Amino acid sequence: MKLVTYEVDRRKDIGVVSKDEMWIFPLRAFGMEYKEMLEVIKGLSQSELDLLEHASGLDPYNSNVIGAAMMKEVRLLAPIRTPEQDIICLGLNYMEHAEESARFKKEDFDRKRPNAVYFSKRVNEAVDPYGEILSHSDMVDSLDYEAELGVIIGKDAKNVAPEQVKDYIFGYTIINDVSARNVQNAHKQWYFGKSLDGFTPMGPCILTAGSISYPPELGIQSKVNGELRQDSNTRLMIFNIDHVVSELSKGMTLRAGTIISTGTPKGVGMGFEPPKFLVAGDEVECLIEGIGAIKNKVV
Repeated sequence: MKLVTYEVDRRKDIGVVSKDEMWIFPLRAFGMEYKEMLEVIKGLSQSELDLLEHASGLDPYNSNVIGAAMMKEVRLLAPIRTPEQDIICLGLNYMEHAEESARFKKEDFDRKRPNAVYFSKRVNEAVDPYGEILSHSDMVDSLDYEAELGVIIGKDAKNVAPEQVKDYIFGYTIINDVSARNVQNAHKQWYFGKSLDGFTPMGPCILTAGSISYPPELGIQSKVNGELRQDSNTRLMIFNIDHVVSELSKGMTLRAGTIISTGTPKGVGMGFEPPKFLVAGDEVECLIEGIGAIKNKVV
C-alpha cells in the first residue's frame, strides 16, 4: 500500500493510492483527519491500516469515495516535507560505492568495513518527487546524485534487538542524497555538503512495510538525462536495516517518524573517469522497485 502527500485544487491532503495507481483516495474520506504524514506515522492504528489497505482496492466509479482524485490531476509532494529531525544517513554502505569513493579521493581501499558510517543531513524542506534540485553554482562545482532507500521508523525504538527491528518499520521511500563534493571534501566531513537547500528530493510515496517481504531486496537505479548510472539491489547493503536500527537504538532513541537513508550503490558522478557531475538543466531520476520513481531537474 502506498501513502502520499499531495495537492489538488490548491489543497494539501494525505491519501492512499489505488492498487492500479490511477487514483488517490483522501484519508479523510474514511474518517481519518490526519493533517500531516508524520501524524499518520505516529497515530495510525492497525484497524485504520487495515481499512486503508481495503480502501486501496476500491473501484472509484462504484464506491463513491468522497474527494477521490485521479493521479494525473494531482501534484505529488514529498511524503514528509518537513522532517522533525535531521535524516540519519549511511555512508559507504555498498562495497563498490566505497571503492569508487576511495578512488575519487585517491585513497587506498582494503575492502574492510568493520563499522557503519553514520552522518546526518539537514532538511528544512524536502524536494517534491518532481521538484527542482538547486545547483548552488556560486559555491558548488561538483554536484552529485545518490539514489537511496529511505526507511521510516513507525514507533519509538530503544534497545531494539535485530530480530525485532521489522516491527518498528512503518515504510519505505526514495531519497536522492544530493551532494556537493567540493564542499564535502573541503570541510573533511559530510554535513554541510549534503545539507544545502534543495538537496533532498523524496517520494513519490511511502510504501508501507507490510506491502513487501522483509528485509526488502529491491532493485535500485538512477538515471541522468535517461542514461543509466546506478543499477544495484538493496540486498547488497553492507549493514542491513536490522543492524542499523538495532545499533543506533542501543545508544539513542529513534523517535517515530525518524528517516534513515541507507546509502547508495556505485555509479554516482564522482565514480566515473572523468567524473560526471550534474549541471543546470540535467534531469535525475531515482527508481526503486515497488516504490516508484522520482525525477528532478537541476536549476
